Amino acid sequence: MMTAAKLSPNRAMSRCQELAVLVTQQTDKQGNGAHKTAIPQLALVRESTVSTNMSGLVEPTFALMVQGKKETLLGEEIYQYSAAQYLVVSVDLPLRAFIVEATPNKPYLGFKLSLDPSQICDIIGQIQTSPAQPKISRRGLFVSDADVSLIDCAIRLTQLLDTPQDISFLAPMIIREMYYRLLSGEQSEAIRQIATTGSSMQRVAAVIKRLKAEFANSLRINELAEQINMSPASFYRHFKEVTSMSPLQYQKQLRLLEARRLMLAENADATQAAYQVGYESTSQFSREYSRMFGAPPIQDIERLRSA
Repeated sequence: MMTAAKLSPNRAMSRCQELAVLVTQQTDKQGNGAHKTAIPQLALVRESTVSTNMSGLVEPTFALMVQGKKETLLGEEIYQYSAAQYLVVSVDLPLRAFIVEATPNKPYLGFKLSLDPSQICDIIGQIQTSPAQPKISRRGLFVSDADVSLIDCAIRLTQLLDTPQDISFLAPMIIREMYYRLLSGEQSEAIRQIATTGSSMQRVAAVIKRLKAEFANSLRINELAEQINMSPASFYRHFKEVTSMSPLQYQKQLRLLEARRLMLAENADATQAAYQVGYESTSQFSREYSRMFGAPPIQDIERLRSA
């Protein structure tokens, strides 16, 4: 089980409580869910009850926990985080999430900012003062404690929602500062790999882009390795280090997520969804679907629709 190493300092918790007031004000009339804002990169999240198995493919994201507790599953790994801690996803990853602490009087609150590799790269070019580190593989997801300067950025960005005339000018500067704070923090090397040309994370990200486009096709490890100029063994090792799963396991999760979407959003039945995402056996599809989502396809979709 992966957890941040230490409890957040009192000052960071105090600032996070200030942010909670702002997020509550912005989401109070919108109800539960992830709410887009007038700042395109920013979404604010509110949930008044605990929830199970919220699954999806998550793109590079900074997610600050403002109030409540959450568990995120990457493959078989469990990451826990709570107020004044943050999670960063640095490559597209299929994740399952569980809100484990939330009530109507004290809802789960979150601050989510999409990450822009080109802006991160630009900042790296300006602050790089030491030789680049070896291109070792790092996990594409991590949890850390948020320091006061990072929470202050989140507060100022959220406050801009009350003065929309200021957003176009000030929001980019505050977001740029947030990237700088992340690059200066304890996970700086992992953040750098998001935007460093030739890093193992960027090379794995290129393969992930192809897997997303061709998830219904048969997997050919040799072709994928050749695409990023690696041996099959080296590619397999780097891919698993970044994503925590093998390419085949990653592809399977992509297929199951798309099948779930087809059944929920397009009213496909289980057999149609299974074949559309590349399964040849409906019984295998049902078994693997149940393992991932905790219920067979029909029961899972009924549960989602009645939630």
